[in-house]
Amino acid sequence: MQEQANRIRELREEKKITQVRLSIELEKTQETISAYEIGKHYPSVKSLMQMANLFGASMDYVMGISPVRNPMTEKNLPDDDVKFLQLFRRLSKLQKEKACSYMEGMASEN
Repeated sequence: MQEQANRIRELREEKKITQVRLSIELEKTQETISAYEIGKHYPSVKSLMQMANLFGASMDYVMGISPVRNPMTEKNLPDDDVKFLQLFRRLSKLQKEKACSYMEGMASEN
């Protein structure tokens, strides 16, 4: 199996937990956790979901696929931010550029 650049070790160390502790959380052996970290084995979807929840990151981020730790979704945004995004998406490219310039000017006034 080809080695993959996942972030399991990095995230585990950031959380200050050992391989043994992670193995207990995932109900796996310490050897399995080590194999995940070096890319020898891939975690199951269930284990990957557990790690994503434990580390506060998306599954894609844990596996090194995405550079974005927590992609933003409309469901975790305040209502007025969602309204803004919905309106912004309806604008043309030129209108979006103007809106961004206007907001940058407003933000610099603070």
